[in-house]
Amino acid sequence: MNLEQIKKHLAAAEAVNFKLPNGAYVPEHFHVTEVGLVTRHFIDCGGTERLEKVVNFQLWDANDFEHRLKPQKLSKIIALSETKLGIGNLEIEVEYQSETIGKYGLDFDGIDFLLIPKQTACLASDACGIPPAKQKIKLQELQTQKESCCVPGGGCC
Repeated sequence: MNLEQIKKHLAAAEAVNFKLPNGAYVPEHFHVTEVGLVTRHFIDCGGTERLEKVVNFQLWDANDFEHRLKPQKLSKIIALSETKLGIGNLEIEVEYQSETIGKYGLDFDGIDFLLIPKQTACLASDACGIPPAKQKIKLQELQTQKESCCVPGGGCC
């Protein structure tokens, strides 16, 4: 989800709820402690220079159990971040505390914002010697091929 999409969803939302991949919710008294622009400038294992930018939301829950972030308040925080930081319509990455700081993508199901697990990956698999994924073949197709060539006069013997 990008910044324009979340602003659209917030304009129509009655509440701001974040749902974790396991189905549990971030406690409703959470805070958005940061909205920022994160830039990663790096070289992948194949030697390609890369530049990635995302909007980062950091969620935090404290012991102030009466706190509730309203959609309008989050919209104002986003607007201030856009003005002060020059944030464009970038993809959103969400940080939330699990065993360590977890990083998630963001989606929306019409009611809740969904935290989508992010995975590491090799960006230069062709340069690393990682074999391509094996093509899956249905056993039925193999039998059909075998039957079609191994019949009397089929030329396979």
